[in-house]
Amino acid sequence: MEKKVIDTKNGQQRRSKGKTVGKEIEWNGVSLETIQQVLAQIEMLLQEGEAIEEAHGAHIQKVHPAFKSSGKNLLHYLAFRKHDNRTLQSQLARLGLSSLGRAEGHVETTLLAVKNQLNLLLGHLTHKTPSLSTPNPFTASLQPNISALLGEPAPGREGRIMITFSTDLADDYKSVKALMKSGMNCARINCAHDDSTVWQKMVDNIKLAEKELGQSCKILFDLMGPKLRTGPMKEGPKVVAIHPKINEVGEILSVAKVWLGPKGVPAPEPVDASLRVSKKWAKNAQIGDTISFRDTRKRKRIFTVSQKVDGGLLVVSSKSAYVTVGTQLHLSGKKEDPFTYTLGELPAMVIPLQLKTGQEVVLHRKRILGEPARYDIDGNQVAPAHISCTLPEVFTRVKVGESIWFDDGEIEGVIEEVDKDFLRVKITSADEVGSKLRPDKGINLPDSDLHLHKLTAKDREDLASIIPFADIINLSFVSHPEMVEELQQVLHENLATHVAIMLKIETKAAFDNLPHLLLTLMRQHPAGIMIARGDLAVELGWQRLAEVQEEILWIAEAAHLPVVWATQVLEKLTKKGRPSRAEITDAAMAQRADCVMLNKGPYILKSIAMLDDIMKRMQEHQYKKTSLLRMLHVSAMNGV
Repeated sequence: MEKKVIDTKNGQQRRSKGKTVGKEIEWNGVSLETIQQVLAQIEMLLQEGEAIEEAHGAHIQKVHPAFKSSGKNLLHYLAFRKHDNRTLQSQLARLGLSSLGRAEGHVETTLLAVKNQLNLLLGHLTHKTPSLSTPNPFTASLQPNISALLGEPAPGREGRIMITFSTDLADDYKSVKALMKSGMNCARINCAHDDSTVWQKMVDNIKLAEKELGQSCKILFDLMGPKLRTGPMKEGPKVVAIHPKINEVGEILSVAKVWLGPKGVPAPEPVDASLRVSKKWAKNAQIGDTISFRDTRKRKRIFTVSQKVDGGLLVVSSKSAYVTVGTQLHLSGKKEDPFTYTLGELPAMVIPLQLKTGQEVVLHRKRILGEPARYDIDGNQVAPAHISCTLPEVFTRVKVGESIWFDDGEIEGVIEEVDKDFLRVKITSADEVGSKLRPDKGINLPDSDLHLHKLTAKDREDLASIIPFADIINLSFVSHPEMVEELQQVLHENLATHVAIMLKIETKAAFDNLPHLLLTLMRQHPAGIMIARGDLAVELGWQRLAEVQEEILWIAEAAHLPVVWATQVLEKLTKKGRPSRAEITDAAMAQRADCVMLNKGPYILKSIAMLDDIMKRMQEHQYKKTSLLRMLHVSAMNGV
């Protein structure tokens, strides 16, 4: 719509896009004075960016040449976001100019562009020749850093997919090849589990699959870091429980599937239990044959052979059973050789601690095997549940009244007593029927300053094994720059500065120190970060996770550092075969990161296919925070 402004030469009104209110010049409802104030704010932001760059010049000097411009941009972004810019956003939007809401990747260039537009507008309104700034050419870009760290993307998909390897993949080449063929771009090997022998087998399987498929797959080793975990439990009986799935009224929904296979031969599909048998014995069975046995309760049970695969048998059962060492399996009911097989060594059951709100649990400094609470014949507790922890040094750094969380926040407690040998904890939140606490579960102390700033002895030992095979080393529970410097030094000493470093952001301290961590990280190229949302939610509170993960994405984009989105992505689909609605939305949001991590599970191939489809769809609509404005099919308004 045409509006009017004062012609300053003759005092008469003329047609233009501006207008006057009395003698005051406006543009789209924004006064000339306000436009000048907005310009002054932009000038201030530019000056503060230059000031912070000068103040941290020593940091920038240490940054890798590939990250020089990126480091400066990160500092300019921090100066920019030090202010509440909401009013400025609104005013720029009313003027039809950039709202600065997508400035992360090129802050100074964006501010200079807005400054020039404001000067042009002022020149138009006041009939003065505007003074324009020439921005420095901005060459830094995120894309080369993504490729350098995570490799090239799969055809048709810009984001990468990372898969956490489980122990069984060390002896299951077929599954490793299937993962890569389905779209895995990066394999994550967790050094908190297994050992160098198992890791080597995993690497060998990945390398062989790369060769056969003609694809590349980055290998990331996740250092355990100074992670506080629950210690081991006393072994329970060596029994394997087998159960069909039933509904609320006891009707069978699906039979139990059991794999009877030789050593090293994995089940052909997800099963409820696996038992080791000899190939020679299994060879005598035919599809449809029955295998009878007496379980630990002396009840007669029957397996029916449904498949013969790779020297093993896939069998089914419609009844619950418990088998132990020495259980005899009789093929077709025959009790003589070669139709009878006696089960050998089985893994011991782990009986977890059952913790309820109001109960106590004792955390030992020494490696004392954990046990559930003990009760007398009348049901009265005579001894509380107890378990050890992996980092005894924390016992001198916690205080009575501080919070303690177990198992990614599933169980909450408060420290009631601190002794040099133990902590006494009162459970303040758990499931109504009790929450189970098992060995090797995380412990978080969000209120405590634990001073865990160094690589652990285990980390250093693991590094000696993994450096020759690693493309990326993921530094877990990093909290201070000294820890990053220590890892960089280890890589330098081993002539392995080509190995990338990724920081796992999972603690309150890491989030609070994020700018310093990133500037230190950027001394080596390539590099990136992982948002480990499980521990991060526990440390910062569930309510803050949504905004914190956004802030990390923005800051990493300003530093041109690739981001991995981790923790429970499509978890229900991977474990159960069907997704929840919420996790589909979460997977769609994850596309704004540069790589999405999935955990291994029975339906992992299904999850990779689903994630691949979601990422391909969403990349047509969104890049980071920017909407790409692809045509909407509903906009055609068919039939109207």
